[in-house]
Amino acid sequence: MNHIADASTLPVAWWKSTYSDSGAQCVECGVVDADAQVVAVRDSKVPAGPALLVGFGALGALVGAVRDGRM
Repeated sequence: MNHIADASTLPVAWWKSTYSDSGAQCVECGVVDADAQVVAVRDSKVPAGPALLVGFGALGALVGAVRDGRM
């Protein structure tokens, strides 16, 4: 897993979960490299803050664990 210090510099289209409302504390995701299957994850309240760079599989496993109450 890698990171970037300023997520606002990434040339990605950020999205939030459809379960988030406009004032919610949530994370945003953006595909950094579809071929390499890399996604950036950042805090929606701090767009110029850091972002984690993770693989599609790792993000899917995290979302599944949260959905299933394992995290």
